[in-house]
Amino acid sequence: MLTVALATGRHVVIEGPPGTGKSTLLRAIARDAGQTVVFVEGNAELTPARLVGQFDPAQVLAEGYLAASFVDGPLLTAMREGGLLYLEELNRVPEETLNVLITVLTEGEIAVPRLGTVHAGKDFRLIAAMNPFDAIGTARVSQAIADRMCRVVLGYQDEPAERAITTAVTALDGPVVTLAVALVRATREHRDVRMGSSVRGAIDLALVLTGLAELRGERLPVRETARDAAYAALSGRIRIADGVDRTPESVIDELLDELWADDTEPLDGAGQGEGGPGKAEGPPEQPAGFRPRSRPGRDRSGRTQGRAHLAAQHAAFDEVSPETGTLDATAFDALLARDPEAAAALLADLAVATDEDLRAAARRLAGRVFLRLGRVGPARARGTRRLAPARGGDGDLDLDRTLDAWQPGPARWPTDIVTRSWTARRRAVALLVDVSGSMQGAAVALAAVAAAGVVLAEQGALVPAVVAFGAGVRVLQEQGVRRPPEELLSDLVALRGHGTTDLAGGLRAASRQLAGAVADERLVVLLSDCLPTAGGEPAAALAGIDRLHVLVPLGGAEPEAAAAALASRGGGRAQTVHRLAEVGPALTRVLA
Repeated sequence: MLTVALATGRHVVIEGPPGTGKSTLLRAIARDAGQTVVFVEGNAELTPARLVGQFDPAQVLAEGYLAASFVDGPLLTAMREGGLLYLEELNRVPEETLNVLITVLTEGEIAVPRLGTVHAGKDFRLIAAMNPFDAIGTARVSQAIADRMCRVVLGYQDEPAERAITTAVTALDGPVVTLAVALVRATREHRDVRMGSSVRGAIDLALVLTGLAELRGERLPVRETARDAAYAALSGRIRIADGVDRTPESVIDELLDELWADDTEPLDGAGQGEGGPGKAEGPPEQPAGFRPRSRPGRDRSGRTQGRAHLAAQHAAFDEVSPETGTLDATAFDALLARDPEAAAALLADLAVATDEDLRAAARRLAGRVFLRLGRVGPARARGTRRLAPARGGDGDLDLDRTLDAWQPGPARWPTDIVTRSWTARRRAVALLVDVSGSMQGAAVALAAVAAAGVVLAEQGALVPAVVAFGAGVRVLQEQGVRRPPEELLSDLVALRGHGTTDLAGGLRAASRQLAGAVADERLVVLLSDCLPTAGGEPAAALAGIDRLHVLVPLGGAEPEAAAAALASRGGGRAQTVHRLAEVGPALTRVLA
């Protein structure tokens, strides 16, 4: 597909997790075609000037703006030579930089101020690569760029191919390679792992295991040596799912036990069972000293739900909790894969079950599940960072502005230099969640997923405040003080109110949280039906809030009308979310 796309003049983005051969594939095709490859590493500091090129300041001062004074960047180099511009990590590049490519991709030319128009050679192509599974420091690629490129998706190779790759790179074969590949592939399937290892882990494991066994004088590696080698080769490549309280080493131990059941056997007889590794049979044991955060007895809000009530409300209750005090995590995972809406609503209600053991297990599970569902929420908007001029700062030299202000004289000061660097408006966010009696089951699940989305979207910025309200107000996370997200969500789903709903009191509490933040904008995201029964007029409680956005769980004519009116008074917008899949796009619209 990539060969044909290039031959027909198309630009391509290659998507796939690390270790699937994106760079190897491109270099092989370029080598066969005899084309030059110009490599660019995409990151948040890649400015248009660094991509396109810029005039050399010394030559401009001496000779003026001449074409010979311009130093081509990687984009112009690839265009003039008719080569391949390989832009790695496309989704880490700021939007302002990517916009430079729009005319290049469409017209095959670019207009550079004071230089003129540069036309691309007939064989110029842009090949971009991105890992869509990494949420840290990334953002969605704009539709203007995506619309001008073909998309090729790469996944992990199948098992025979991964063994062939490991053998080709390591020059090893046999049980060592079989174990290394099987263990690496098992890390991708384990339910407590968000992202497992690529084939690079199998290559490293095979080499380290062989070398360690030789160093220890073992003719065939024993299980302890395999464990030590696997810790070194794989523990840094495994990403544990959010909300799961275990280490990569414990996952490796579990998988090694499945692949190599008899620790008295050397490797020659181990790891050869049919069927390969499967998913874990149950949740990890809690560490020593762990105690559920919930108090014994009744729920802190005073509202619990018995087994009969839960069974009447949720068709899958008996499947997930076949007997008192049990929560079958495997059955719940199957329900989550089959019907996410039903699973999330059930888990939200299990968090307030009268059955104490079931309630504690549900709250521990809730943090992991709702964080995972919340990852479909928004990445931070590219538009929050823009290139802006500053005197004496870091960044790219703004030659025009520097020369415009240049005064003859013997002394030069740092403030005489004008640079362009990325600047951002600091935003303080408070999440305000309605936990009154109208919020049950599916509505609570939607609120939890939205809360996870806001917390994850704001990571790396000011820590958002999280406030719950019903008849009263409870601050779950102070502004600027980060709690473990799984604990935060566990506490959130455990809160159920009854009686009155004081929306105005919640808004005032959110405003107090934002008041101490050093920020250019103070934003509140409210999850509520906006139908207060106490506390006065909510619109009168918006002091100190620059913008108020409202998400209405499940909707309804009266809640939607009330939410629209309140959001309008708060300078924001109201969004209705009926399903889990709608939470991410709604948050993207209000947070971008």
